[in-house]
Amino acid sequence: MIHYALRKTDYFNKNLQNLTFIESQNLNRIIGLGVFKWIVKNTFFKFFNQKLKLKTKIDKPYLCSIRNEMTISEIDHLIGFVFVSFFALAKAFDANYLFGLVIMIVNMPMNLYPSLLQQENKRRIDRLIKRL
Repeated sequence: MIHYALRKTDYFNKNLQNLTFIESQNLNRIIGLGVFKWIVKNTFFKFFNQKLKLKTKIDKPYLCSIRNEMTISEIDHLIGFVFVSFFALAKAFDANYLFGLVIMIVNMPMNLYPSLLQQENKRRIDRLIKRL
């Protein structure tokens, strides 16, 4: 619901479409984004969002629609990450540190890493769009 409301604002169109947390390829490699990418491509996770599959024939409107779907997925994961982070912090303030830590450990690969991967893929799509 939060993402749907955000999509209707100018802030989404101006700022969130080109959101970038980590621009450095080296830093992405250091934090293990390549390993996460391999896991997504070679396990059952590849079946989750079928809208993000590239067809054999690629044209500019198709790439733009794929990029838009990636942005939607990225923002959804970021909203999920922030929501679960607030919940984990609440548990930590409640002196339930281990539970909050476990929640954050699960939250990172389930929400933060997919968002970072979408950002990296959007940059790759942007390079393809410039070529076309």
